[in-house]
Amino acid sequence: MEQTNNLAHGFDIEAIRRAAANLDDGAVTEGYQADREAVIAMLNDALATELLCVMRYKRHYYTVAGPNTGHIKAEFLEHAQQEQDHADRIAERIVQLNGSPNFNPSTFTARSHAEYDESDDVQAMVRADLIAERVAIESYRQMIAAIGDKDPTTRNMLIDIMAMEEEHADDLRDLMA
Repeated sequence: MEQTNNLAHGFDIEAIRRAAANLDDGAVTEGYQADREAVIAMLNDALATELLCVMRYKRHYYTVAGPNTGHIKAEFLEHAQQEQDHADRIAERIVQLNGSPNFNPSTFTARSHAEYDESDDVQAMVRADLIAERVAIESYRQMIAAIGDKDPTTRNMLIDIMAMEEEHADDLRDLMA
């Protein structure tokens, strides 16, 4: 009886062995099914969005003032730190896909899905942040749908980030007067 390269459970042994080639491609094997350049471009826009959100939350954290705003100030700082974590995860994934994370600050606002805010009123800050979180949620939802099952690692990362953005939106809704 002739032995084949395919295991009974459907694995393609030849494809698995070919994955050992092209070591310079790092994590991207020939089995990667998504349009890598399109995913990297999408992720770079998400990176710009997250970095702009960090700056917006930091500005709100440092400028919020008034009685009984300590809990809001703390929420802004926590969200800024979590948005920075999102940016770091996205940048790392871009590198894993053999791309270059775009940290050019002069293009953040053009590439970002969200907007910067310079409000001085506490409720206007909360409202601007809630709007930005809702924009991020929808952006991530669309990215997840576009990627589908062609890049499960990126998809799972985006799902995790979107879940945190949903938590942020709930937190901010609760802070609305």
